[in-house]
Amino acid sequence: MNTAFPRILTLLRKEKGISQKQASQELGVSQALLSHYEKGIRECGLDFIVRAADYYNVSCDYLLGRTPDKTGKFIAVDEIPENDPSIKDNQFRGSVLPVLNKKLVINSLNIIFDILQRCNNKALTTEASSALMLAVYSVFRNIYAANPKNPEALFSVPEYIFQSSVAGEFSKAAATLGYIASGGTVDGEKGLDEAPVISTDRIAAEYPLFASSLFNLLKTAESRINQK
Repeated sequence: MNTAFPRILTLLRKEKGISQKQASQELGVSQALLSHYEKGIRECGLDFIVRAADYYNVSCDYLLGRTPDKTGKFIAVDEIPENDPSIKDNQFRGSVLPVLNKKLVINSLNIIFDILQRCNNKALTTEASSALMLAVYSVFRNIYAANPKNPEALFSVPEYIFQSSVAGEFSKAAATLGYIASGGTVDGEKGLDEAPVISTDRIAAEYPLFASSLFNLLKTAESRINQK
């Protein structure tokens, strides 16, 4: 069974802002059957997939989770916009993978920091930035430490505890970020009064250059997480 289909089918309905009853009527199935489709209890036929794709104005590939782009487009490295136009050299010694991933990350960060700026909350920005900096620190240090000739003096945190320390601080920053985003107050810093409304359509409309990068990054990350 395609595990992405039930999730995306539910997401599209909720983003459209309609009830399961209304969607089932307009899709020509019973509410009970649509509920089973959305929960992944039953598999639908090809005719329903096509009908649902037309109804939600997306491609069948998107509906089935084959591509994060609603049009069904598969993104190519040279089609991803470069966030920093001053960077002329996009070739990385024999592989396009670093170029692709760099663009996905940088363009996605462009969206994240724009949302943070709109939220205008110092505590939220601080925790989000801390989590991202810790991730970069961990990646760089692991690569740096792989060669024993590289001097450890670059870092003040001892090698034998840095992994656990980074993991702990990242978890703390991520948890605090979520708490602040939900309106919680931390160290006298008031959380968000109202969390931003985010949907795939809104992201695509507000960030036409970078939306595909974020959607592809999310899909890649979840594919890694869901690996058996």
